Amino acid sequence: MCGICGFLDSDARQAEPEMLERVAAMALAIAHRGPDDAGAWADAPAGLALGHRRLSILDLSPMGHQPMFSHDGRWAMVFNGEVYNFQELRAALEKDFGAIAWRGHSDSEVVLEGLARWGVEACARRLNGMLAIALWDRTERRLHLIRDRLGKKPLYYGWMGGVFLFGSELKTLTAHPAFAGRVDRDALALYLRHNYLPGPYCIYQGLRKLPPGTILSLGAADRGLLPAPRPYWSARHMAEAGQASPLTQDPVEAAARLEELLLDAVKIRMVADVPLGAFLSGGVDSSLIVALMQAQSSQPVRTFTIGFPEAGYDEAPQARAVAAHLGTRHTELYVSWQDALDVVPRLAAMYDEPFADSSQIPTYLVSHMARQHVTVALSGDAGDELFGGYDRYFLADRVWQRAGGLPAPLKALAGGVIRAASPQAWDRLFGACRWLLPSRMHFKHPGDHLHELAQMLGAGTPEAFYRGLVSLWKDPAALVPGTAEPPTALSDPGQWPALPDFRQRMMYLDLVSYLPDDILVKVDRASMAVALEARAPLLDYRVVELAWRLPLGMKMRGDVGKWLPRQVLYKYVPRELIERPKMGFGLPIDAWLKGPMRAWAEELLDEGRLRREGFFDPAPIRRAWAEHQAGGKAWHYYLWPILMFQLWLEEYPGAA
Repeated sequence: MCGICGFLDSDARQAEPEMLERVAAMALAIAHRGPDDAGAWADAPAGLALGHRRLSILDLSPMGHQPMFSHDGRWAMVFNGEVYNFQELRAALEKDFGAIAWRGHSDSEVVLEGLARWGVEACARRLNGMLAIALWDRTERRLHLIRDRLGKKPLYYGWMGGVFLFGSELKTLTAHPAFAGRVDRDALALYLRHNYLPGPYCIYQGLRKLPPGTILSLGAADRGLLPAPRPYWSARHMAEAGQASPLTQDPVEAAARLEELLLDAVKIRMVADVPLGAFLSGGVDSSLIVALMQAQSSQPVRTFTIGFPEAGYDEAPQARAVAAHLGTRHTELYVSWQDALDVVPRLAAMYDEPFADSSQIPTYLVSHMARQHVTVALSGDAGDELFGGYDRYFLADRVWQRAGGLPAPLKALAGGVIRAASPQAWDRLFGACRWLLPSRMHFKHPGDHLHELAQMLGAGTPEAFYRGLVSLWKDPAALVPGTAEPPTALSDPGQWPALPDFRQRMMYLDLVSYLPDDILVKVDRASMAVALEARAPLLDYRVVELAWRLPLGMKMRGDVGKWLPRQVLYKYVPRELIERPKMGFGLPIDAWLKGPMRAWAEELLDEGRLRREGFFDPAPIRRAWAEHQAGGKAWHYYLWPILMFQLWLEEYPGAA
């Protein structure tokens, strides 16, 4: 795990020492991603410079230093990530090309030789891991950027004047003197809708995120142009092919197949030359990963959990029970709300662009705690998207089945009936009837959910309905006047897969948007802020492809998601330790904004300040703030992304 950066200057006028100084400054900006080593190299006649920061995981010797050069001298590479099947690839290279005088035993060297000998696209299709690669062809003077299939590792890029910049985090690009970024207001509208910035968009005009599973190739002659990234793997084709050729095994055989594959996915992610552990929440996904780790370890696995003082936010007791049953070496840390609040001022610098998933705070806290003991931690990320674990899949499907086909006047009437009562009145009604309702309907603030539902009833397609369901601000243009949201996987019908069931399509949309642009961003920045490598076995592309071949009934049964992974887990952990309502990694932001964070938020949301900065119409924001403080509708989910943007703008004032 590392950080990469570099630039390609189309004018190619700089001397090598100046180029090395600039790329070293870019790399220094992400020193937290790689505190163990630093490297810089320049091909001055071509105007190309590569920078690297290293977190040593495999081959701790100097033989893993980067930038790294192929044995034939043609190719130079900087690489961020881990390729878990590198030993298999090393053997395949020797079979295809004969004995190779390997310099060390790092996965980086194997990846580089594979790219050099098999070719860029052919090698990329062989890689099983998480990666962002910059590869320079010294002969053709051509740069290739490569990102892993699911988007585990980040990679930003774009032209600033005549200089093409790229790097693992935006702070590397902003460190180059050519950078002159300004806020992309259309992307800002997308951010207010989603709480995150969906790829390929970026908060800065002219910059992009490389889409997962693609390669971007360009040379200095492409000045100012951004060739379309070409896919070497397509999530859409994979999902469509999987459902066109579903698994025909019975559930017992399918569970055995999933277990076998997960055991291998976990095993190859336990290879490291440094201490290794796992995050454990006590839920299905993290418990499954830890169980499979412990089953293949001769020593107790290190596991880590943080706890909070309020029962409604505290998963530590469940994690403790699972750890005790599996016999792990468990570490838990109870943190105060003040500990969590103390993280907030660091978020803008940590995430580089506005990001408003508040679980970023506990994710950072558990990463910081784990890093005191290990350098690598496995996680259970992606289980919900692959196996139907989110409650919203069940809710949206039920509502659409009942209301989607109704004539427009009836849907308008239903919306009017819902809006006739205030959110607070609906809250009181749900509270009085709580004992009659199933647990899946025990929402916080049910009245707010119902009023949001009323807004979405006019959707013309299931996909539009789902977009409304997962949208925060339903009309971002009302807050950022004059904007037009660019198309995304959720809004562009041309990107929708041909899948027969609405629930499958929701899972797919999350796989290509929410997962890479929220969940994986959250974990990458929080863990790398403390130089901790986070590995996700469920993101093994073989697991993903198997999940998309499973019949829907093996994922979702009745009101239960992740049905098949649960059958595997129950072989290792008693059902009663796992069966509990899904909690999530939440924080009491609603109470904080009325208490310890009120003065801080009031300053950021000051009407005069908002008008001077010129990004937002202050009126709807001030109305939401006043209503939240008065105890009316709970607006914290809507206010948090605005506060995170304001915090980011303070950190990067030049963006204005």
